[in-house]
Amino acid sequence: MDFNAFIKSLQQIPLPELTFSGLPGEMTILALATVLGLLQLLVAGRVNNGQRGLAWNLGARDAAPPPVTAVAGRLERASRNFMESFPFFVVAVLLAYTSSRLSWFTLLGSYTYFAARVVYWPLYAFGVPGIRTLVWLVSIIGLFMVLSVSLIPPL
Repeated sequence: MDFNAFIKSLQQIPLPELTFSGLPGEMTILALATVLGLLQLLVAGRVNNGQRGLAWNLGARDAAPPPVTAVAGRLERASRNFMESFPFFVVAVLLAYTSSRLSWFTLLGSYTYFAARVVYWPLYAFGVPGIRTLVWLVSIIGLFMVLSVSLIPPL
């Protein structure tokens, strides 16, 4: 079987499309990823600020922050890690959307990115090494799947 025939056969497999308010699936996943990022930010902020105390929270924060527990530190780092890849995911989805290149591949890539980011958060919070890195890699693969449709001409 040649490559083009293989791709065409994959395109025939229907993916369930999660949509809100008539948005394309990729835009819905983008909205859900935004909620996930905000949730991570709020949880990490609440846990860390609760441990650092009111004086530090209300102060100028010029000095090094007071230490927090290992879980609180991991929640903060997981939130920062999300914010490192999320802007690229936003750009990838918006490029695919504005260039009318949304497809089963961008939908699958969006699902992959989001699902991996959901799984990554507790893995990081509980300090699971190795698997966490593999899950991060899966999220990056999903991001590249979405981005690739804007960089590679269609078949």
